[in-house]
Amino acid sequence: MASSAGLRELQHISKNHQIRKKYTIQLGENELVLKELDLLNEDANVYKLIGPVLVKQDMAEANANVKKRIEYISAELKRLDSTLQDLEDKQNSKKETILKLQQKIQSLQAGKGKA
Repeated sequence: MASSAGLRELQHISKNHQIRKKYTIQLGENELVLKELDLLNEDANVYKLIGPVLVKQDMAEANANVKKRIEYISAELKRLDSTLQDLEDKQNSKKETILKLQQKIQSLQAGKGKA
């Protein structure tokens, strides 16, 4: 049972790393969009892709939406970092426990070999 719990933790760590990678990419894309929006004149036409259709969007609304997405993604990244740190701490603790048990077994085996 202990090994299946450990395997689940490893899967959680792997899954969280994948999700974190996805959010990091999205954050970079959104920051790039924000920089591009800052380069435009205030009267420039901005369009948002909704399904297969490009819909005209107000520049202020576009800026606000992108900033809100950046805030959300940043908060999710912080949450994931915290979760990953907790999972990795648990994993390291279990590694230490296993190492101590292995050392104890080796010392017991060495004691039997001398007798």
